Amino acid sequence: MSTEEHTGHYAIAPRRVSFDWDGTPLHWIPDEPTATHVINVLHLLLPAGERWFVKVFKEALPLVDDPELLKDVKGFMGQEATHSVQHAYVLDHLAAQGLDTEAFTKYVDLLFEKLLGEKPPFGAPVPTQEWLRFRLSVIAAIEQFTAVLGNWVLHAEGLDRANADKIMLDLLRWHGAEEVEHRAVAFEMYQHCGGEGLPRYARRIEGMAVTAPVLAWLWVWGTAYLIRHDPQLAGRLRYSLREHNRAVGQGLLPTWRELGAAIPRYFRRSYHPSQEGSLRKAVDYLATSPAARAAAGAVGRAALS
Repeated sequence: MSTEEHTGHYAIAPRRVSFDWDGTPLHWIPDEPTATHVINVLHLLLPAGERWFVKVFKEALPLVDDPELLKDVKGFMGQEATHSVQHAYVLDHLAAQGLDTEAFTKYVDLLFEKLLGEKPPFGAPVPTQEWLRFRLSVIAAIEQFTAVLGNWVLHAEGLDRANADKIMLDLLRWHGAEEVEHRAVAFEMYQHCGGEGLPRYARRIEGMAVTAPVLAWLWVWGTAYLIRHDPQLAGRLRYSLREHNRAVGQGLLPTWRELGAAIPRYFRRSYHPSQEGSLRKAVDYLATSPAARAAAGAVGRAALS
């Protein structure tokens, strides 16, 4: 069960948020370029990645015959589409500050649009149903990490102590809270569409076995890219494990243990993502998030007009 017991079904719905990036500096964690850019990798991966989530789920929607799951999946798709758009705006802001990311994101687009597209790459003879199930297993594995990261950022007091930019913190915590809010949907979608018994479990393990090393590689590559092309650093810094670990020690990044422990948990046959994080903490943040509150107010005004 989750950290808090709750009764009834929790409704998942997108929030049409917006953020004003005009005052956000390139190094939005002051004097911490490594920590800033490790987290900025989210902006490199998520616009294409979350668009891909939505595309794959659209393919699988006809297989869903559970009305409650169908409602959750549609809410999930709305949230992920909004996340994709908002992180893409951050890429525009980075470009406006002289940090162009297109040379990196073109490879992320290739990964999601071609290598993990609607048809298997290179004409591989994988049956249509099996290819869809594999991609659903990859999404479930990615969502395991986004739930862990979402829970981390909601509790990351080190970012507040470091005087991190308030707008960026609100984006990360709004997004993190919604990841905790819908933490179980991708897993349940896979379980529903992924077949039965041992083959379904084995494919779930396969999804994580592929996802974890690829994500790690993308994160290191993405951080190195951002630091190398940062105009304010002008080549004076390189990504290093030493600097990364120093930032971890200051509470600016999640610990390796927090990230690594997510994998064996996921491998348990009895695992369910409702065990991840605190739904109450997520809902409490969404009730106070400036962007989420503004979005709720806009909805309320529209309803009254």
